[in-house]
Amino acid sequence: MGPLSGVRVVELAGIGPAPFGCMLLAELGAEVLRIERPGGGLAMGPPEFELLNRGRRSVALDLKKPEAVAAVLQLVGQADALVEGFRPGVAERLGLGPEDCWAVNRRLVYGRMTGWGQDGPLAQTAGHDIDYLGLSGALHAIGRAGGPPQVPANLLGDFAGGSLYLVIGVLAALYEARSSGQGQVVDAAIVDGSAHLTTMLLGALAAGNWSQQRGTNLLDTGAPFYDVYETADGQYVGVGAIEPAFYDQLIAGLGIAVPDRNDPANWPELRKQLVDAFRQRTQAEWTEVFDNSDACVAPVLPLAGDHPHLVAREIFREQDGVRQPAPAPRFSRTATGLGDAPARPGQHTREALTDWGVTDVDELLRSGAAVQN
Repeated sequence: MGPLSGVRVVELAGIGPAPFGCMLLAELGAEVLRIERPGGGLAMGPPEFELLNRGRRSVALDLKKPEAVAAVLQLVGQADALVEGFRPGVAERLGLGPEDCWAVNRRLVYGRMTGWGQDGPLAQTAGHDIDYLGLSGALHAIGRAGGPPQVPANLLGDFAGGSLYLVIGVLAALYEARSSGQGQVVDAAIVDGSAHLTTMLLGALAAGNWSQQRGTNLLDTGAPFYDVYETADGQYVGVGAIEPAFYDQLIAGLGIAVPDRNDPANWPELRKQLVDAFRQRTQAEWTEVFDNSDACVAPVLPLAGDHPHLVAREIFREQDGVRQPAPAPRFSRTATGLGDAPARPGQHTREALTDWGVTDVDELLRSGAAVQN
């Protein structure tokens, strides 16, 4: 299933953006084999709730033992790509750097997922999503006028600026390797991707249509017709009525008379009227008012909500008692799916190593270089 059916990927298990990227590759149809340390690594909860690990088998190998490293190199010989999320130089010290892998498989695409990248003054330092967003300028742009930057969980850095750029890079390198016969390193850094996501804003800044002062621009709550508003029941709706025709439908639905929005001097009064109007009804009532209109008004729902549109498209599904997002994007012919539930670390060690043609699996298990859970 999926457009990547037939592609094989070795994942050297990490946390956050690298697992999400490998989850996406698996949902696109690739066979991704997750190599974990015996006992697993940092976890957010029991294995069945580690949704970033869904859709692939787990093998436990102690990479401090040469025979385990040799087993990974056997896997690499059968793979199209490898993904790792270590600090720069760690994979090389393990004997699993790009040159080590290319010695057995020159076509291998080597995906590297880090925060700061493989080089530069910060390459060897620790960091998290918020740090990469801060340095790239993306965090500076998020927030209300007069207030501090607002933290967008770890969605914008780890997963948008990190995982998605990793997957794009791996797919592009796989495509190129089909003609060249040679793999290459994909250096996916969250700070790079986060900066790249600000491209439109930098263009607007250069043109004089965006201000470095957050909360004063069209798309950062500066404009009253692009903001969130509290409803009578303490819930919220999001309003994105930028275009004049959509804005007219917004005002008609609210049933108010407002000043000319084209003059920013009128924005404080316009905002006050919108605040007062939305407080007159509940979120459900406003949702009904604007249902199927082009006013660009939508309820702000909690995680894994059940709006009719979400239900109709089955955007969230339940598997093994856990509600979770369905794969995206969708394909008309090569359908994708959730795949198996998240595995326990080492759940598939024996069967997966055997399936991939690794030799002396029994000896690996006896020596403790491999662990079956």
